Amino acid sequence: MIAQRPRVRVPASLRLPPLWALAFVTVLLAGCGAPVDPVEAPLEAPPELPSGWTDKTTQYAERDMVAAANPLAVDAGVAILAQGGSAVDAAIAVQMMLTLVEPQSSGIGGGAFLLHFDPAASRLIAYDGRETAPAAATPDMFLGPDGRPLPFTQAVDGGLSVGTPGVIRLLEHVHREHGVLPWAALFAPAIALAEEGFPVSARLHTMIAGTAGRLCAQPAARAYFLKPDTCEALDEGTLLRNPELAATFQAIADGGSAAFYTGAIAQAIVDAVRTHPRNPGRLSMADLAAYTPVVREPLCGTYRTFRLCGMPPPSSGTIAVLQTLGMLEPFDVAALAPDSADAVHLISEAYRLAYADRAVYVGDDAFVDVPVAGLLDGGYLKSRAALIRMDRSLGAPEAGTPPGAVAGGRDQSLGLPSTSHISIVDREGRMVNMTTTIENGFGSLQLVRGFLLNNELTDFSLVPTDAAGRPVANRVEPRKRPRSSMAPTVVFNARGEVEAIVGSPGGSAIIQYVTKTLVGLIDWQLDIQQAIDLPNFGAQTSATTTLERGTRLAALQAELEARGHTVTVDDINSGLQGIVLNGTQAPGGPGAFARAPGRGRWAGGADPRREGTARGH
Repeated sequence: MIAQRPRVRVPASLRLPPLWALAFVTVLLAGCGAPVDPVEAPLEAPPELPSGWTDKTTQYAERDMVAAANPLAVDAGVAILAQGGSAVDAAIAVQMMLTLVEPQSSGIGGGAFLLHFDPAASRLIAYDGRETAPAAATPDMFLGPDGRPLPFTQAVDGGLSVGTPGVIRLLEHVHREHGVLPWAALFAPAIALAEEGFPVSARLHTMIAGTAGRLCAQPAARAYFLKPDTCEALDEGTLLRNPELAATFQAIADGGSAAFYTGAIAQAIVDAVRTHPRNPGRLSMADLAAYTPVVREPLCGTYRTFRLCGMPPPSSGTIAVLQTLGMLEPFDVAALAPDSADAVHLISEAYRLAYADRAVYVGDDAFVDVPVAGLLDGGYLKSRAALIRMDRSLGAPEAGTPPGAVAGGRDQSLGLPSTSHISIVDREGRMVNMTTTIENGFGSLQLVRGFLLNNELTDFSLVPTDAAGRPVANRVEPRKRPRSSMAPTVVFNARGEVEAIVGSPGGSAIIQYVTKTLVGLIDWQLDIQQAIDLPNFGAQTSATTTLERGTRLAALQAELEARGHTVTVDDINSGLQGIVLNGTQAPGGPGAFARAPGRGRWAGGADPRREGTARGH
């Protein structure tokens, strides 16, 4: 049985401090010289602020489909598909609209990972548009004079955390390869709405209200997101216009990526970063001009009868998802109820082992040797799975020693949430599965020419070495790409057809959200919306297991504690989007997902925890 979430909200004043608050306190204390070991203190992903739960049903379409985080963005993508545009064309229109209507999560001031599948060529390509560290970056740039990590707001808010944005160069590159409609036409929906204005959604209002104190300290962001002459969030329904962003979009539509990475827009970005009055950064015009996306071979593995593919390093997402599933392979997960203590215990233990490896071994493989083959080696995963006991938690396991690996220091990054995910399929069956981010909610809080700049550099480890002096794989280095947890995933069946594309925002917990959905689709034979709806839970590098507040999983606390888990119950706000093949040409049963015959070729789902939707023709 699928656990259903009650529609009862707990007043914030009555809630216990969430795990992420304790993590932030750890950083703050470390930055103030308190006796906290910055390497050993776990920092796990804080959930985004909850903005309610809206029941959603699986959506079906015969020809094409868009699943994204805001209905206005979905409308833009669907309109482009209706004009004969490709999946890439639609993704560009969706991203521009998200920059406007969901600015806290992603945008042209950030980066993205994009998977593109072309059935005519039977080829999946991975495109890396991840931000890069400035050439002037140094491994110790997030350490204070006392050698400890900077306090949270000092590390994130301002210019220091801003990396070179990658989204525009990435999208221009994939448009040249896979676009159909003219580049400029793809900006038209967002330009029109930026000029006309859009109503502030309930979620955007909630996010602004929860960040109002920090936004108020940044003049440009304050003027746009808050009421005049106050530090109060704009009310839900307020018509919000952004003519500066419309002008920025028009410049990029007319001049391509050069209009963003050189000239007046680039200079405005650099000036905002380098002249911040309290926290200047190191980004330069040369950094922007030099930015190039990277075309990579997808990283693939198997689970049950399926082949799963995603992003290789610098993402840790696909590695950790494949490791987790590889450790679950020997277990009969299908026999476990999704909301049972056995299921939560087993999957959380596999997460612990995968995250322990992630913290030591994964970084940008242009700078460090990431033992990908060893981490996914079948024998290694079997040995790691053998550590799991159904009667007792592992607590906080150490990283393993995969074949070919040399252990370094343990990562100490903030793993902040936010981010957005886009899944699209066009009439030719071409697919885009793209996770896009500015990192934390509202990024670095620097609003430039109508868009927010990322705080992606805090995805690097705040400390370059561990207590023993071993270098951390994910330490800051010039032009390096920070390790990510983004895990856009494409699932192929035994016939080589795409069964599903799925992904989520959520910081380091993205790995858990995507894995949960894949287990729901593969082991529990749920449809895409049911799999997305499954209650969230998980564990990372500590003994703590977090259960989603307001779901039936909260009732498992005592049983899990009896097995040695340290349990917290908290809001865990994933933002999953997914599309599944529903065509009758691929019958259900072993090797295929649940079907709804006669309902359409594609089935789409969107997370009820956010305001996204799925729609097509």
